[in-house]
Amino acid sequence: MDRRLLSMFHACGTDPRVAAAARALSWSGEHGALWLAAGLTGAAVDRDRRSAWLRATALTATAHLASMGVKRVVRRPRPTHVTPRVSTAGRHSFPSSHAASAAAAAVAYGALGASVAVPLAAAMCLSRLVVGVHYPTDVAAGAALGAAAAKLGARWIGVRHG
Repeated sequence: MDRRLLSMFHACGTDPRVAAAARALSWSGEHGALWLAAGLTGAAVDRDRRSAWLRATALTATAHLASMGVKRVVRRPRPTHVTPRVSTAGRHSFPSSHAASAAAAAVAYGALGASVAVPLAAAMCLSRLVVGVHYPTDVAAGAALGAAAAKLGARWIGVRHG
């Protein structure tokens, strides 16, 4: 099922516009760069809640690092039945670190009022399937890890989650 779903999403990348958008999202999400930059921008712009933004950014980075640790333990190889549309920093697939940092940012930054983080995070997660470097279960596990990290850290950020 994982292979079939990946093949379906990967096929969406035959449209050059979709492939270009997916590649851009994948590139910007490398090592959580987009999300870390967004959090630091929030801290710079929202001076009244600077410490909350910095904590949210730290949680996003922590989720990314946690996913890298899990990846080293699980060591699931990346998909080989589709041709990747981007190069990757590593050989292992589970969980998706892009999805972990995206979901953590969506929860943490969303709680601070950055509602655009949620659809952007969803697009980031889907991009990993379109470019063919993760199975859907990799992305789901990464997103769950990231969202859980941000939810667990909500009190530390100073924001309540529902």
